[in-house]
Amino acid sequence: MHLRPALLACLLLAASPVIAAEPVRAVDTLDIDRYAGQWHEIAHLPVSFQKQCVGEITANYGLRRDGRISVTNACRNGDGERVVAEGVARPVAGHPGQLQVRFVPDWLSWVPLVWADYWVLALDPDYQWALVGEPDRKYLWILSRLPEMDRARFEQLKEKAETMGYDLGPLRLMAPIRDTPAD
Repeated sequence: MHLRPALLACLLLAASPVIAAEPVRAVDTLDIDRYAGQWHEIAHLPVSFQKQCVGEITANYGLRRDGRISVTNACRNGDGERVVAEGVARPVAGHPGQLQVRFVPDWLSWVPLVWADYWVLALDPDYQWALVGEPDRKYLWILSRLPEMDRARFEQLKEKAETMGYDLGPLRLMAPIRDTPAD
């Protein structure tokens, strides 16, 4: 009988970080023209489709005539080869900071499950860095226009993600972190 209160206390304690987390929210404004171009991945939560990536991870976004966004993700694998994945993103109507992305052929784009959430959670006013995730907190990327990031900014973005309930224990650092800001 004395075990029940202790078990209940443990369950409440374990659940408290989830309960206390802010909701995952996308930015209110996203100018796709300014967001387009090359981004360097600084860090990410492990995901199966990036297992082979060991460095030089980039994402390139370009505007298409149909209003969608071309996505080209690339990285170097353990053998030094460049691995490329081509996809497309579409804006979510009424939610500027929310996109959906897919990496399957166009003829499969009608299948709802091929589209994944891509939310811009924090964004530099000058579009020099971004924090990207999704509402289930399974995916998270810290991106920069430069192939490195200063430590203060990196820690600030990690703190923002933790505030939204992301578990950063398995976060993988994929690019250099500087101890001083860039000039």
